[in-house]
Amino acid sequence: MVAPLSAWPWENLGVFKYLLYGPLAAKVLYSWIYEDSIKDLWCLHILVICALRGLIHQLWNSYSTTLFLTRNRRIKQEGVDFKQIDREWDWDNFLILHALLAYMACLIFPSLDDLPLWNPKGFITLLFLHVTVSEPLYYWAHRLTSAYDKFLSAAAGHATFLEHLILCVVIGIPIAGSIMMGYGSTSMVYGYVSAFDFLRCLGHSNVEVVPHEVFNKLPFLKYFLYTPTYHSLHHTEMGTNFCLFMPLFDAMGNTLNRNSWHLHKKISSDSAKNGRVPDFVFLAHGVDLTSSMHAPFVFRSFASVPFSTRIFLLPLLPVAFLVMLIMWAWSKTFLISFYNLRGHLHQTWVVPRFGFQYFLPFAMEGINKRIEEAILRADRIGVKVISLAALNKNEALNGGGTLFVEKHPDLKVRVVHGNTLTAAVILNEIPKDVEEVFLTGATSKLGRAIALYLCRRRVRVLMLTLSTERFQKIQREAPADCQNYLVQVTKYQAAQNCKTWIVGKWITPRQQGWAPSGTHFHQFVVPPILAFRRDCTYGDLAAMRLPDDVEGLGSCEYTMERGVVHACHAGGVVHQLEGWTHHEVGAIDVDRIDIVWKAALKHGLRPVSSM
Repeated sequence: MVAPLSAWPWENLGVFKYLLYGPLAAKVLYSWIYEDSIKDLWCLHILVICALRGLIHQLWNSYSTTLFLTRNRRIKQEGVDFKQIDREWDWDNFLILHALLAYMACLIFPSLDDLPLWNPKGFITLLFLHVTVSEPLYYWAHRLTSAYDKFLSAAAGHATFLEHLILCVVIGIPIAGSIMMGYGSTSMVYGYVSAFDFLRCLGHSNVEVVPHEVFNKLPFLKYFLYTPTYHSLHHTEMGTNFCLFMPLFDAMGNTLNRNSWHLHKKISSDSAKNGRVPDFVFLAHGVDLTSSMHAPFVFRSFASVPFSTRIFLLPLLPVAFLVMLIMWAWSKTFLISFYNLRGHLHQTWVVPRFGFQYFLPFAMEGINKRIEEAILRADRIGVKVISLAALNKNEALNGGGTLFVEKHPDLKVRVVHGNTLTAAVILNEIPKDVEEVFLTGATSKLGRAIALYLCRRRVRVLMLTLSTERFQKIQREAPADCQNYLVQVTKYQAAQNCKTWIVGKWITPRQQGWAPSGTHFHQFVVPPILAFRRDCTYGDLAAMRLPDDVEGLGSCEYTMERGVVHACHAGGVVHQLEGWTHHEVGAIDVDRIDIVWKAALKHGLRPVSSM
């Protein structure tokens, strides 16, 4: 069953729906350019009010998804998944509707241009009309249309076309009434609409911000101001708590949920306590300033798709730079996202450092301190496994996590670099009939493991390295009858006939030029190499798709597709699901590559084809 008037007239326009603001913007620009003053002043006011309302919704959305501030105040503990985010993608449709209706009102009543800036009587009249007309009107309209609530999301701006038409009437009556009585003012319109949206967002935030002590001291207030907990019960226990902002009308209509105040007090009181302990933590880090805006608490919809540089991000770069400096000076590791997998809580924590900082010699000690603090915190609260992202396990930084394990031998949390599964993903991407590969970054942890594994498969490995000592050390680790499959090369020209390149060290377009046509570039280098050759193919960074039964996942991990995580993240997930009790740090155990790969497949993780 589809709710009546549930579809928006412009739902198929995509981003072109914003052209509906065109007549308003055109009138403002025309007056500004060709006339002495802006005659249709309310056209400008409507645009400003829409921008202000959008900002209010965005700020509330950012606050509710800033988990390091709100995790202990969340009402519903489930995460917001991709399906819900997609349903709410066009949450701002109502702003267009209200703008068009307001523009029509301005055309019908041109005297609105004569409204004074301030009239205190207007606020009194407006409050009276809101309480006596808007509140009961919304209550009964909401109660009568409650059968369609199952079609609505829990977001303040996302509802059907029908519900927002009702809201237009609810908002419009106090404003129109005050103006018709001669008490209207510009500040009254701005103030009422802003307060209305603020309270709507408050109720849908899923974060309890109203202290229960307020109602203990002023008991009557609980009938005049709802709370996020109060409104959440309307969505979880249908048939109760229909009010707009004032529970008084639920009490009068006998629809007030009896558990409202008890649940509110419990959630408010428990906010000072630690929440549920995660079973697994992925310890990530920033990449660059632009990608830092891919965080869910910046733009949740943007974070729900793979990262790519967008034009709208560029004006925000100065803000991102300032935030980076503040985090460098004061910030600690913080929670950024979570999901649930088969009853296990998995979280992503972020070390507040960006990629370039990991290569500053004077910053390395501070970065290790932040990583160590995160590991010790995870150990203290009872986390089972913590996995280190790319640069957090850098060999030059901490020996792939060895530094922390040796310094704290009694750690109960298992520290995992995830490189074993990363190697497994890369190796299983290579066709079985390949007889020769070219390997850069050949003496790194991953390069060593890949070379030793492939030589056991009787694959000839051209290992690019200038260090004969490092090459020979790795060669001696191979079985005696396989050592001749490892070949040291010092120039890219040596691979001009090899069509399988495994890139573990960044290579320039010029260096790529030595690869023959039809070459496929596998890679485990951060950042990924530029896809320069049109006659070649390029693999993505090693990654795996999480099982289908993952719950509450609503953000993409950097450039990965929805539901896909980096292999080092997936490696920690497998470690936790298997219940392994060993640390995975330092050099990769080549004998465990197949074991980890089979365990990943057993638990439903799937490789992401890059060919």
